[in-house]
Amino acid sequence: MYPLRLFLKYFQLTLKVTLQYKFDRVLIAAAVMIREMAGVIILILMLNRFVMIKGWQIDEILFLYSFLFLSYSLFVFFFTGIRDFEDLVYSGEFDRFLVRPVGILFQVIASKVDYTAALGHGVLGIILLQKTASQLGIEWTASGILFYILMLLGGALIQASIFMIASTFCFWTVRTTNLRNMLFFNSRKIAAYPLSFYPGLIQKFLIYVIPFGFVNYFPAQYFLKKPEMNEFWSGFMFLNPVVAAVLFALVCLVWNYGLKHYSSTGNALY
Repeated sequence: MYPLRLFLKYFQLTLKVTLQYKFDRVLIAAAVMIREMAGVIILILMLNRFVMIKGWQIDEILFLYSFLFLSYSLFVFFFTGIRDFEDLVYSGEFDRFLVRPVGILFQVIASKVDYTAALGHGVLGIILLQKTASQLGIEWTASGILFYILMLLGGALIQASIFMIASTFCFWTVRTTNLRNMLFFNSRKIAAYPLSFYPGLIQKFLIYVIPFGFVNYFPAQYFLKKPEMNEFWSGFMFLNPVVAAVLFALVCLVWNYGLKHYSSTGNALY
């Protein structure tokens, strides 16, 4: 129970720092939501002229978006430290974690919470979920709600693992912005659309290499039941937690290896 109490203590401290400038944080959260909403609006305007695209209605595509936004909201809530790890290494602040009698990865994860990004993405995700689920006639049973929550948690862990891959290279290169953008943000943009829109090579990339397909596409099939799912193994719909756990475990091994080769940048102010 000690790690949990310590995590809650970190949580309280980061919340106090955030609430020092309440109005500013609210504006940032609103700006994040408006920025992401602008992308959704542009998508709607582009697709509004088509009734269906390769068998997909616009509400079904936006339902995929709801998975992305909500799982990303959980990701930045719990794993902001992983997302911003590059800055910790570059500034030298990471060195402080090395002399504390607590797990280093635990400290990195618990050290930061991006409430504004979590709120901005989360609110937009809830709006999209409510609208699209209603339009598509999805009935929320107890098992369906539990499945959706489990998929969001797994999706958040998958995204954390992908980000952590790029973060691990900071032990050697310090800066990994381009690698991070390539592995995470570019893949996330592609994964916003159904896998069936892409040729087989990209489908395999989003299933076996950077498994964003398990963040939204396959979990969504549990509710949408699209005929195209026959092209894939039906078990993919339920593999999200397994993929998340295995990927995170593998990335932790790489992280521990990189940690042994870490050399301080010497920029920290003590």
